Amino acid sequence: MATVTLENIARSFNHVKVISDISFQVPDGEFWVLVGPSGCGKSTILRSIAGLEFVSEGNLYFDDVLMNTIPARERDVAMVFQNYALYPHFTVAQNLSFGLKMRGVNKSLIAEKVEFVSQILDINHLLHRKPKDLSGGQQQRVALGRAIIRQPKVFLLDEPLSNLDAQLRDQTRTELKKLHNKVGITTIYVTHDQVEAMTLGDRIVVLDQGKIQQIGTPAEIYNNPINRMVATFLGTPAMNIIPVTYHDGALWINQQQSLPLTPYWKEKIPPHNGQGWDLGIRPEYISVNEESFSDNDILAQVEVIEPLGKEILVNAIILDSDININLQLPIQWTGKRGDRVKIKFTLDYSHIFDPISGERI
Repeated sequence: MATVTLENIARSFNHVKVISDISFQVPDGEFWVLVGPSGCGKSTILRSIAGLEFVSEGNLYFDDVLMNTIPARERDVAMVFQNYALYPHFTVAQNLSFGLKMRGVNKSLIAEKVEFVSQILDINHLLHRKPKDLSGGQQQRVALGRAIIRQPKVFLLDEPLSNLDAQLRDQTRTELKKLHNKVGITTIYVTHDQVEAMTLGDRIVVLDQGKIQQIGTPAEIYNNPINRMVATFLGTPAMNIIPVTYHDGALWINQQQSLPLTPYWKEKIPPHNGQGWDLGIRPEYISVNEESFSDNDILAQVEVIEPLGKEILVNAIILDSDININLQLPIQWTGKRGDRVKIKFTLDYSHIFDPISGERI
């Protein structure tokens, strides 16, 4: 196992930087997740750590050893891709043991390691099968087993669950977390799936356009996003972003409807008339007021209703505007499409963003 350190890493292709100024340190034994939209550079970072790409600028260390020019085969990393790439003519046992055989490990030790890893991954009953006889989830576990059986310093995973169906993805995600708790290998995991990022990572690195936006624990990033991009990318449904203008103690959403600015926000950001912001508020902090109209209510019309069993997701449009908002309501709510409802905002759990830079104020 190793501590992985990236110092001002950059990678260019045809003189175009695809990642720049990437700096973070993954402590020995931790599970970190790189997350971001397609094309943000997360797989390039992972491939650079693996040695499949060489960095154009900056330094990469495993513990205190500079790895910039060390070839992939000498880095002692194991990588699992979206495509499991199992040898089709080998059995599960042969797939697991192949890498060890190529390194000249003796047969008795190989047999011990195959038995140990197959039990951890619950594939010991599949050792004599070939990949074509396995389900997608079973193939995924074999690919994971083939990687960890070497006990590498660093374990790298590039969207390994994206080919699985939703239920199997949830199951395998839980197994991955249990596996990491057992073996404790330093792990860096790439995904565009925010649920995987939130549930798997000790820490999350949020990327966009080749740059780091924020690093933190799942709770830190969810509750205190550094900018509008992070706020809207993490969370399902996404955070609502509502353009507002301050005037005489209230946030005006349109010329007809407004929300009184709470003492908490007046103290945080002394406002002046005419100042514009983007108000960010998560769906769980918006409710439907079934009682008399209050100062914190906004009128909206229900557009889409999505029952999810334990809750209902509602999309509504604020009256006299083209602003759509998402709400997360209890299953007991009985509204229907086309209803006009009073929407209540819990502003003390909201965020204020600069409308131009997108930074949280």
